[in-house]
Amino acid sequence: MNDFIFQSPTRFVFGRGYADKIGEEVAALGAKRVLLVYGGGSVVRTGLLARVTSSLEAAGVAHVELLGVRPNPEVGLVRRGIELARAEKVDLVLAVGGGSVIDCSKAIAFGTPYQGDVWDFFSKKASIGACLPVACVLTIPAAGSEASASCVISNDELNLKRGVNGDVFRPRVAILDPEVTFTLPQYQTAAGAVDIICHICERFFSAAGPVPVTDNIACGIIRAVIDAANTVAEKPDDYDARATIMWSGTLAHNDLCGCGRASAPEKRAGGWESHGLEHEISAHRPEVTHGAGLAVILPAWMRYVWRADRERFLAFAQGVFDVEPVDETDEATEDAITYAIDELQRFFVGLGMPRTLADLGLAPEEVDGWLETLRQNKGDRFGELRPLTMDDARAIYLSAF
Repeated sequence: MNDFIFQSPTRFVFGRGYADKIGEEVAALGAKRVLLVYGGGSVVRTGLLARVTSSLEAAGVAHVELLGVRPNPEVGLVRRGIELARAEKVDLVLAVGGGSVIDCSKAIAFGTPYQGDVWDFFSKKASIGACLPVACVLTIPAAGSEASASCVISNDELNLKRGVNGDVFRPRVAILDPEVTFTLPQYQTAAGAVDIICHICERFFSAAGPVPVTDNIACGIIRAVIDAANTVAEKPDDYDARATIMWSGTLAHNDLCGCGRASAPEKRAGGWESHGLEHEISAHRPEVTHGAGLAVILPAWMRYVWRADRERFLAFAQGVFDVEPVDETDEATEDAITYAIDELQRFFVGLGMPRTLADLGLAPEEVDGWLETLRQNKGDRFGELRPLTMDDARAIYLSAF
């Protein structure tokens, strides 16, 4: 087990009806006037926005609203949010939504005190310092942004999608009410389950070797998500299954599943190859749901690199799918590993996720554009378990069609 630093300072308020508690929670943080950030349709249609604003009013917390956050949030809206936050002198940013809304809120929070352009942080021209506090009411379990030190924003003008990390913008409080997810469309639920599993896999497939405590936590959460997602596909209002997915999404990305697996205490475990590859797709095509892209890219990456660390992939096969080679031959090992990868993809497809990039309406002719921005973001070589060149990335992309 490698040295590590684990920090999860977010206060989690988890349970039925707890969306109505957000007012008292942000008031307890000292907030007097908040910027309320959301996407639009669903939180209005379901009545959640009205519940949140009523809770704020009852707690004596004033608010101004910024709506219109899209999937794969764009820096233009972040800039508008920063202008509004400054003009209205807000003292907290409150996200009501999924990972896109929370990431947009995080960027507004650390962009507001900064005198330059917020994209400076994503282009590594500036380091994050001061930051408004962030709180959230989670509506889509997927990104884990409610507890993570990560923020990912797109820039349509540059065809770039980039992330920054920093504990300073982890949400101070996160309301997790599984009942608000009952009305999620199956496609969003499925894409969320894929993203959750991928967050764990990015850490599991690092070069640290076995870390029994962390590895068992990781595999256990994946198994729980698989069971719960299959249940929800049949029974959308199954509270326990929804609760399992929601809490799993938090644990998948608050770094618990990477403890002892990172190359240095201050680093995040894993090479994040699948996320790096998928981010280029949804940067160029913002209409592609991140989890749907990962449903194709993760298995393609696994098939391409598993020979670099057979033991790690065997641990995954055994820990998640109870699969072991029938003997010690190379052929039996390959059969066990490829079965586990195929089984993971069968699970994704069974939830309604795409099997190929063509299923997402993409074409091989787009690969060159993805590689161009991938090189800008990652350099000529990136990853950890098996570092990837641009030729490797091209091969993985093409294998996914």
